[in-house]
Amino acid sequence: MSQFDRAELDEMVSRWVEENKRCEAAGDWKPLAQMYTEDATYGWNYGPQQDFMAVGRDEIRDIALGQEMFGLEGWQYPYQEFVVDERSGNVIGLWKQIADATRAVGSNYSVHGIGGSWFRYGGDFQWSWQRDFFDFGNVSALFMEMITDGALSAGMNARIQRSVSGEKLPGWYPAGGAPVPLW
Repeated sequence: MSQFDRAELDEMVSRWVEENKRCEAAGDWKPLAQMYTEDATYGWNYGPQQDFMAVGRDEIRDIALGQEMFGLEGWQYPYQEFVVDERSGNVIGLWKQIADATRAVGSNYSVHGIGGSWFRYGGDFQWSWQRDFFDFGNVSALFMEMITDGALSAGMNARIQRSVSGEKLPGWYPAGGAPVPLW
């Protein structure tokens, strides 16, 4: 017996995809925050040393969708597929990461492989929980290629400079030290 209505979950996914497309076109992902419950959490692991966690809709808007997406304006994250479990309310969305910058041969810079988001539905067309996963090695390789080719945007260069400065940013914790468990 289902705990969640499948049609409602499918509608949530549809709304999510459309809002993502709108935000990508605008270069501003912060409006996606309206699609999370007030007490939602959103996090990811960034290699063996770092976890990220935004707690609550305000941190999701300001930090996860604001600070952490800074420099990625113009990038697209098209979803490739969704897996929906109406028993648990869990949804897995698999996506690509495609830069607006192009190589000399004309192809867009893109992360090799696929990334994804694991969502938990909180009702009322809002997520209560999200965890992203991606291949850190492929992401790092792409950014190194873009640095070498001089293909990073001014925003992304500023983001990298901030990261290498050692500045402690909100939401980042030593692996395992985030305020709520990643999984």
